[in-house]
Amino acid sequence: MGLIFDKNIARVYESWCQSPHGRAIDGSIEQLILTLLKPRQGERVLDIGCGTGNHLITFSRLGLNVSGIDASTHMIQKAKERLGHRCTLRTGMAEDLPFDDNEFDMAVMIGTLEFLDNPLLALREAGRVASKKVFIGVINSLSWSGFVKRVQGYFGDPLFGQSRFYNLWQLKSFVRTAYGDTPVSWSCIKFRPSFVEEMRHSGKDPWELKHSPFGSFLGISATMSYTIRTDNLPLKIKMKKPSQSLIGANTVSHLKQNRGVPTDERGIPV
Repeated sequence: MGLIFDKNIARVYESWCQSPHGRAIDGSIEQLILTLLKPRQGERVLDIGCGTGNHLITFSRLGLNVSGIDASTHMIQKAKERLGHRCTLRTGMAEDLPFDDNEFDMAVMIGTLEFLDNPLLALREAGRVASKKVFIGVINSLSWSGFVKRVQGYFGDPLFGQSRFYNLWQLKSFVRTAYGDTPVSWSCIKFRPSFVEEMRHSGKDPWELKHSPFGSFLGISATMSYTIRTDNLPLKIKMKKPSQSLIGANTVSHLKQNRGVPTDERGIPV
């Protein structure tokens, strides 16, 4: 189940979202989604762990049919106040989604995996309800931002003290375990610490690379691929032994119908 945001934790989370780092991530999420998901207008997207609806607003602006789910009733209420009837919102767990198989084209988990006790089960559920793609976005444990958040957690931060951070290789391992050998693409959002910004020189900036495993925020997209498998089930009803063979029964019936008719040595009427 993981961490469910109450009013106090929600306040801390919203404070982080309004911080320079949080605003920078939200401002770059749209481009990351366009790059990795390539959504089309009208496609159905489910935001798992939607919070107060920051990303739902982005999806709605892109012309998508949006739905959101979160374990926190407080966060869902806030999202309803912000989005009104533009979005379908439900309270529920990422590990047990109350939706049908393939009900959505895409499922996204942005800043959700870090707060779950069973991320693998949540990924499998996301793959169950999505017919095309699953997108996962996380703070990178190997980045400067991830390091700072872990330090804050060690010193009692109520938000990051209860979260777990992942790197690119861990995410790929989760995806492979959850979905098998499925096509995967990834990219990152990069932010510089202030001391790096001060030392930046003119020319090509290596921090701008979009495929660095040390980027601040990682996005990974898995394309759902399906295979057909059959299960050989044992027959539980015991068949009765027939009194005579089907061929024998047909032959007797045939002879009875042709009684008195001359036959050859094989019993066939002539």
